[in-house]
Amino acid sequence: MRLRTLSLAAASGTALLAAGLLPAHASAAAPKSAQEGTVSAADLLAKVTSCSQISSGKYKTDEETSATVPVCGKNGAVFWKADMDIDCDGQRTTNCNEDRDPWFQADTAFHQSDGKPLKAETLPYVVVPSTSGIWNYSNAGIKGGGVVAVIYNNKVEYAVVGDTGPSQIIGEASYATAKALGIDPDPATGGADSGVTYILFKNSKVSPIESHSAAVSLGDQLAKQFLANN
Repeated sequence: MRLRTLSLAAASGTALLAAGLLPAHASAAAPKSAQEGTVSAADLLAKVTSCSQISSGKYKTDEETSATVPVCGKNGAVFWKADMDIDCDGQRTTNCNEDRDPWFQADTAFHQSDGKPLKAETLPYVVVPSTSGIWNYSNAGIKGGGVVAVIYNNKVEYAVVGDTGPSQIIGEASYATAKALGIDPDPATGGADSGVTYILFKNSKVSPIESHSAAVSLGDQLAKQFLANN
C-alpha cells in the first residue's frame, strides 16, 4: 500500500465473467508496448468527455497540488483523468527495490493467487485511493483484480486494480503500466504530469490477478460493452 506522495515536478454496464472463462496462465514479463485489444483509445476517450461526478469531493494529483480530480460515473464503469505516479511496491525485482525506489514497500494491497505481493515491474496494475469521505471504491463496484483500461498518448493498456494509495491523492500505476505506455517508469523520477485516463470496469475481476493475458482478454470484452452501453 502507498503511504508516500510523489511530486513529479519536484522529483523531475456492470460486467463479471466467470473465472473459468479466462486464461489461467500469467505473463512472464512486462508488456513491451500498448495498443492492447481491439478497441481504440479514441473510441474509449469519446465516451468520457464529460463527467458525472460520483465522488463526494475531488482528489489531488500530488501532495502540494490543489484538489481538482473527481471520480466520474458511467454505465458499467468509473473513470478519472489525472497524472501517473509510479508504484514500484510488492515483490523485489531488478528495478523495484529499496535501492531504486526511496519509498519502496515490499507489499501490495492485493496479492497473487499464491498469496505473494504483486510484481510492479512485470504486472500492469493501477492504484486506487484508500477509502475516505471522498470516495469508497468498493461501494462503487471496484475490487482488487478489477480490470482498468489505462489510456495515454493514443495507446490503451489493460491493467488490474492492484494496490491502494493515499486517501486524498489519485493517479498512480505500476512500473509495468508506465513502461507499456511509453512513460518513464523510474519510481523516483519517472511518471507523467497529466494526460492519463483511467477507466475502471465495475464488478470485474481477473483470475488469477497476476495473469496479464487474462486482463487483456477480459478488458477487451468489457471495453466493447462499455462502448455499446454509453
